[in-house]
Amino acid sequence: MPTLTLKPGREKSLLRRHPWIFSGAVDRLDGDPGSGTTLDLLSADGQFLARAAYSPSSQIRARVWTFDPSEPVDADFFRKRIRNAISARDTWHVAQATDALRLIHAESDGIPGLIVDRYADTLVLQSLTAGSEYWKETLASLLLELTGLQDIYERSDADVRELEGLPLCTGPLRGSINHSPLTITENNLKFTVNFTTGHKTGFYLDQRQNRRLVRGMSDGRDVLDCFCYTGGFSVNALAGAAKSVLSVDSSADALAHCRENVALNSLPVSRHTTLEGDVFQLLRKFRDEARSFDLIILDPPKFAPTAAQAEKAARGYKDINLLAFKLLRPGGILVTFSCSGGVDAALFQKIVASAALDAGVGARILEHLEQAPDHPVALQFPEGAYLKGLVCQKN
Repeated sequence: MPTLTLKPGREKSLLRRHPWIFSGAVDRLDGDPGSGTTLDLLSADGQFLARAAYSPSSQIRARVWTFDPSEPVDADFFRKRIRNAISARDTWHVAQATDALRLIHAESDGIPGLIVDRYADTLVLQSLTAGSEYWKETLASLLLELTGLQDIYERSDADVRELEGLPLCTGPLRGSINHSPLTITENNLKFTVNFTTGHKTGFYLDQRQNRRLVRGMSDGRDVLDCFCYTGGFSVNALAGAAKSVLSVDSSADALAHCRENVALNSLPVSRHTTLEGDVFQLLRKFRDEARSFDLIILDPPKFAPTAAQAEKAARGYKDINLLAFKLLRPGGILVTFSCSGGVDAALFQKIVASAALDAGVGARILEHLEQAPDHPVALQFPEGAYLKGLVCQKN
């Protein structure tokens, strides 16, 4: 088997069982491994550290499959990992609330680079790294074996594939895909999901619990849902008896889909308005018009994929939160999120606190929010905790 030997002292992260090895930690490569093939990681003195997938084009040069020197990386290895991931979701009783959930969450389920979401009877797969790409056909076959399903649609179209030297790839991977969009149920509400062209794999499954929370705090409130996409929060706010809901997004298609989801649940369309435009500009316009709301939801796209982009992202997060605080009525609630991996929870809280200060308002945190439990975070891989949220009340 090919080996990757690390520079002296660069094995510390592996000893803590973090699954990534960056190119700068590598001393030498012995053998001629292809992209995604398995190799052994060795310390500078030749001791076995881990078995990993090789990624020659990425700054993350290797991603660990196993720390056990006696464990081969083969079909049985992946069968066990997939079975364990599915069993964990059964233990958490996720399916009691929904027929749409994440079955495989990459590193946190021991399969770096692999995302698998289930929408009713269809699986949507993202292969984001050289290792998951190398084993993709095997993984697809195992997923059908262990779920008893027939259809897998591939959405390997995320930008990170380019960092791995991989082309973007979408389309049916197994079975006959002829039913996109399809309808899912979440917490007794229905949503149509276009898994062939929608954001990520079609729906933001990670916000499931937070959408239910918003439903519970919407009664009698005027609600502003920013970056609403297909209306996950908007539908929940209306189901929670909101007085009014204004859904804002830059995409006309997303807003049309949002209106469809409101109608699908027979919710009062008279209480719902959609507005297309740039959220930053619209929030300033609302401020200038002295508009106000009781509940504002900020769920923007990823501003900072990496820590190197955190400073620029911080300005964007601060701007929208500052404007939201200005638009809130006294006692109003701000539900604000960051899904940027480069902005951790502590930094995000500082940004929101700074926004309130510059807005000239007082506020307090009522709750800290995170991703749903079918998006687990491995203790040794804190990068898996990408979704951060705060529920703040204006004084």
